[in-house]
Amino acid sequence: MHRSLASLAFTLALAAPVAAGPRLVEPELTVARSHGGPPRVALTFDACMGKVDRRILDVLLRENIPATIFVTARWLKHNPQATAILLAHPDQFEIENHGAMHVPPVDYPTAVYGITAAGSPEAVAREVEGGGAAIVAAGAPPPHWFRGATAKYTASSIAAISGLGYRIAGYSLNGDDGSLLGARAAERRIGAARDGDVVIAHINQPTHAAGEGVARGILALKARGVRFVRLSDADAVAPQPAL
Repeated sequence: MHRSLASLAFTLALAAPVAAGPRLVEPELTVARSHGGPPRVALTFDACMGKVDRRILDVLLRENIPATIFVTARWLKHNPQATAILLAHPDQFEIENHGAMHVPPVDYPTAVYGITAAGSPEAVAREVEGGGAAIVAAGAPPPHWFRGATAKYTASSIAAISGLGYRIAGYSLNGDDGSLLGARAAERRIGAARDGDVVIAHINQPTHAAGEGVARGILALKARGVRFVRLSDADAVAPQPAL
């Protein structure tokens, strides 16, 4: 083969898409509705890496609003002061598992939103177990909920994570689009939460505009008379829909 044609063939081979693996799923989760009482909403926050957004944390503290915080081992390591605050309020905050290194818990080689996935069942288990061990080492109770980076899984990785003793923390309302929304958009989205919603947002991006809107949206929900619940609140969690 002519050298230039050989080079072209090699380039095209590299550019060819990798064969698709199993379908990725993104479980939804809601909490039990109020049945005529105040609307019930669960606020859940991911602390992937980076710092802590005090705009959000301070509102939660000042207004005594319960929330579920999903932390990675990476975040815990670099935020001892914020971790101490969460630990000092065990009746308000529950600390749950977001993994060791913020690796998508997908058990075949791929990338999700540009993030390289775990790539094998063994690597998924390391990500889950490493996150849980870091939480216990920080002084918190053993976690019972897991939310992976990107919140996407395969059916087989969900089964494996469940086998490790975790429930998968889906959501029904994306409050900040990975902390990429503008402040107004995040405020409107969270402020519009309905009875039974599980809201996902991020509490680790203090320089992003979204955090300001998240804080304002939380206050708007409180002004509406919403009752905030944590995922661990006994009968609050509705069955997850079938995958």
